[in-house]
Order: sequence, then C-alpha cells, then structure tokens
Amino acid sequence: MINRNFMRRATMASLAALAAVGFSAPAFAQKTRLTVYTALENDQLDPFKKAFEADNPTIEIAWVRDSTGVMTAKLIAEKDNPRADIIWGLAASSTALFATMGMLEPYTPAGADKLKPMFRSGKSPETWVGMDAYLSLVCFNTAEGKKGNKPVPASWADLIKPDYRNSIVMPNPASSGTGYLTVAAWLQIMGEDAGWKYMDALHQNIAQYIHSGSAPCVQAAKGERLIGIGLDMRGASEKTKGAPIDLIVPKEGLGWELEATAIMKGTKNLAAAKKLADWAVSQKANELYAKTYAVVALPGVKAAPVNYPVAVEPAMIKNDMEWMAKNRERILAEWTKRYDGKSAPKKQ
Repeated sequence: MINRNFMRRATMASLAALAAVGFSAPAFAQKTRLTVYTALENDQLDPFKKAFEADNPTIEIAWVRDSTGVMTAKLIAEKDNPRADIIWGLAASSTALFATMGMLEPYTPAGADKLKPMFRSGKSPETWVGMDAYLSLVCFNTAEGKKGNKPVPASWADLIKPDYRNSIVMPNPASSGTGYLTVAAWLQIMGEDAGWKYMDALHQNIAQYIHSGSAPCVQAAKGERLIGIGLDMRGASEKTKGAPIDLIVPKEGLGWELEATAIMKGTKNLAAAKKLADWAVSQKANELYAKTYAVVALPGVKAAPVNYPVAVEPAMIKNDMEWMAKNRERILAEWTKRYDGKSAPKKQ
C-alpha cells in the first residue's frame, strides 16, 4: 500500500514544478518574427537590429534588403499579397506612393509629434515618418579651378555658364536616387517649363551622366572633373580625406530625399510593427541615424560630420514627396529622351 505522506509530498513537488514552469514561461515564449523591408546600407543592418531587439526582446527583425528601386518594385508587385510587416529605411517618395495606393497602415508613432515637420507625412494619423535625409550639392575642385581660371559657382544658374563646358558630371536620375531628387528639385524650384530649359542648357556643360550618387563628388575630388553634382556626405568624406574640393550649397536651394518608416496594411504582426515604428522615432534611433547622416528627424540630435557645410538644412527646399512619387515615371521618360546620349555605359 502506498504511503499517503509519500503521495502528498509527491503531489506537492509536482505542483511546485508546474508552478516553476508557469512562472518561467515568458522566458521561453516564442518571439514575434517581424519581416522588415529596407534599403539601408548593409553595414547599418546589424547595429539597428541589435539596438532595437535589446529594447524589445520579444521581437526579432528579419531583414529583406535591396536598393531603393528594387525594393519599391518588389513592394508594389506584392501589393495584393504583402510579405513585409513594415518598412524601415526606404525613400519617403516611395512610401508616399504606397500611401496613395492604399498599401500602408496609418499609424502615428509615439513621439512623432516631436519630429521636424518635413519628417512627417502630414496626415492624421501619419502614413509614414522620416528618419534621416540625404541631399545633392555641388563639389568643386579648387585646384583644377585655379589652373583653368574658373570661377567658383554660387548657384545652380551659374552651372550653365560657358566656363564649365564639358566639365560637370552628375548622377543619371533613371538609375540613381540622388540624380532623381536633383532633377525633381530643379523642376519644383523653377517650374517645369523653366526647369527643362535649364537642363537643356546644363546638358551642354555635362561631360557624363553616371550611374551613382556618390561618384560625381569622387571624380571631382580626384580632379577627373571640375564639378560633380552629388551626394552630400560623400563630398564631406572626400574633403576630409584631403581632396581640394569646396562643397557648395546653391543659393536657390537643395533637393533632398528622406529615408522613412511605414507599416504595411494587412500585417499579421501589427502590435510588433507599431513597437518598431515607435522605436524608429526615438532618441536612441536618431542617434544611430546620426552616425551615417548629417540631417536627422529629431531636433536636438546633432550630427556634425567633419567638413560638412553649415548652411545645408536651411537650404532644403519645400519638397512634395507625393508629387515626386506620382511623376517619377513621366519625368524619367522625358529626361531619358532628352539627355541619355551622354550617359555612362551601364556595367554588365
């Protein structure tokens, strides 16, 4: 016959074991796997993932990464069967386009009201929020300028002067986001008719349209060209390496683009996606953005790259992201028809 005291002790031990398992269950709870589409640079992905997951241990980021154009096309192709839960680090003009197509879940992240106005969609609730900005400016090789007795330009209008014949390189807007934001800025600053006339005149001074936003300032830095119209941070980087270039902010203003965060409509992980959207506008996130970009969304987070122009942020034009998105195909078709004859060959 089994001893009753033994049975009682066994039962109590079993209950204690079950209670212990119950109390420790959260530690073994399955993580929510969040599929995040991005065009961030590869070296940004691991630090961003680690920082977010450290603050949100029940969520795991699964990146899907490619260039802006490829990711934009992929998201549109998946419109009726979305695979992404959230976008973190894609051009705001792309996310603005997705909003017009009904692809986004409107959500105003906690703390979004503190962001600079240009880093918000302006909708209520927001359809997207910005992270950081990249711009195009003029890189002028001062050593080559002195050799040829060339004046230092102060404006976009200056670049059509005969002094710069065959001396300018810029990104091809059909293959470079930096190129497209530059062209879109000219059309917004000047108006479409005047903008195309300006580009007709500028075309006479263009040596080549190249398939990179960074390469024009690199070529100017090396003295291969007198002037490069290109990416702001690349220009600052080349100058810091010792290149004899000035980074010029044209007086008419600068074109720019944002990287943005947006939740995809239909996500099965909405609560987790909202947590990432909240974190993406936080102080900690903006401090991460500031390690790569000079202009970030949250006021008070200062990024001060060496040799970066001080007058950049006030010179950023009033940029209509929805207009940029809706008119992209039309503008690029017209640009290609007019100017593609001077484009560099594409790498095979």
